[in-house]
Amino acid sequence: MDAVRLIVTSRRALAASDAMTDTLREVWQAQCLAQAIGSRLAVFGPPELRGEALGLTELAGRGCGVLDEPHLAPGELRAAQLTELGDTRQALTYLCGLLGEVGIALVGVACSAADEGTYWQCMEAIDAADESRDRVRELLRKLADREAAALPEREAG
Repeated sequence: MDAVRLIVTSRRALAASDAMTDTLREVWQAQCLAQAIGSRLAVFGPPELRGEALGLTELAGRGCGVLDEPHLAPGELRAAQLTELGDTRQALTYLCGLLGEVGIALVGVACSAADEGTYWQCMEAIDAADESRDRVRELLRKLADREAAALPEREAG
């Protein structure tokens, strides 16, 4: 499945989650998806994006690592369903939106957390989501720079 479809599915699932455990599961899923997209870009993406993409993979992995791993049935891990990125710009733009929504959802969970452990887990996950989102923005900037540099070459040709 392409990245945009998986991101849209994640955004809908995150928006529909009402229980704290459901929200944390969807946050974990979103971070895993960001990690998978970063990995795919690091391996198959344009050379200018590979370093930032590797950084996204690491940051999103940290976002997964600070949360308790949810119990998922076989086939429920969306990141494992990623088969192609499709349009890189569109995928990164949607991923940026998803990571912003993850941060907002985590603030809600942190505010309603009954225990200090969950609160601090959310704080670390918010930090990881924000850093991942910053990395995605940097990827989008580098992609725009790459496209702008290619434009004069196309016009000259």
